[in-house]
Amino acid sequence: MDLKNNLLLKIYTVIIGIIAGAIIWCFIRGMNFGIHFLWDYLPGLIDFKYYTIIVCLIGGLLIGLWKNKYGDSPEELNEVIKTVKKDHRYSYNNIFSSTVSAILPLILGASVGPEAGLTGIIAGLFTWIGDKLKIFNDELEELAHIGITATLGTIFASPMFGFVEPIENEESSLPKTSKNILYFVAILSSFGIFILLNHLTHNHAGLHSIGTATPDNLNYLGIILMIILETVLSYVYFISHKLSKTVFKNLKDNFILKGVIGGLILGIIGTLLPLTMFSGEEQIYILMETGAQVGIIILILTSIIKIVLTNICIETGLKGGHFFPLIFSGTAMGYAMSIILNMDPVISMAITTTSFMAGILRKPLAVVLLLIIIFPMNLIPLMLVSAVIPCLVETPKFLDIN
Repeated sequence: MDLKNNLLLKIYTVIIGIIAGAIIWCFIRGMNFGIHFLWDYLPGLIDFKYYTIIVCLIGGLLIGLWKNKYGDSPEELNEVIKTVKKDHRYSYNNIFSSTVSAILPLILGASVGPEAGLTGIIAGLFTWIGDKLKIFNDELEELAHIGITATLGTIFASPMFGFVEPIENEESSLPKTSKNILYFVAILSSFGIFILLNHLTHNHAGLHSIGTATPDNLNYLGIILMIILETVLSYVYFISHKLSKTVFKNLKDNFILKGVIGGLILGIIGTLLPLTMFSGEEQIYILMETGAQVGIIILILTSIIKIVLTNICIETGLKGGHFFPLIFSGTAMGYAMSIILNMDPVISMAITTTSFMAGILRKPLAVVLLLIIIFPMNLIPLMLVSAVIPCLVETPKFLDIN
């Protein structure tokens, strides 16, 4: 590729990154507005004991009706990444209906994150842009990949995670150095506009630090116990994933019934354990303020049931990502363990969340890069150890979901 086209490609990548960041910001603002209206404003006007159950039931029905008309979207994050890796593109034929399908479960309070829907939307949009701009030929195949990295780096407020997670072991038609430059340009421009829009609107959307910690006088036996516990907890995720797929397999195309069942389960569990609802992003900070009052048993139940509920939501059509809910599940268990072991809650949460996520993703570096936005930098060595150990334990083949 000549110098002129190389420069133009980088300029287009910056522009595309800015567009991605703006879309992510608008999506999250719209989601937060819907959540505020449905779960803060209306309950102030309607004093009804079973409000959560009724709203989730009606919401599940509406989602089922929407999917019955427009199809089952969005796809899970790993499916989006697999499709882009295989085909170097992602379908953009139903971006509007996919956007509605992605945002409705989030507003409803489903235990899913926004990352799955957003990556599909932006990968599709970037594929469309690539189809319209043919001047770079093969290099434009990278645009869908670039969209995924920009989305993940922005939504998790961790540019390095956005870079590492989707491109590991990936083949590319571009020279490696050129590809890496394009990825970083897109991630930084996307993340930059997202932060700028937050600043201009005095908004604080996104993950941020939960506090500081001093890793002195560590309870090493307690750390080992927590790593073992979280490795076992990762099996709860795999088991519930398998079971939920099996249970709802026969209702594959019955979107309305699945939506109603999912909404009803969400409403009942959300009434009993409110912290299990929503993506978990904001609930992490609520947990830091109220965890001691919530109590050990409720924290442990919340952690385990959150995992199960996330899989149920996804399999019943209340689709979204699993990263945010699982991060919250790890932090809830970590807070419970900090009370049991009399440890600094930030340190305990860092160990449990890192071990749990690594046990599921099997990517220790990506996990640490994902979580350093939440936990203090001086805990990185401890987090690396906590991430590596679960990956040394092979997941039983009957639990493998790949």
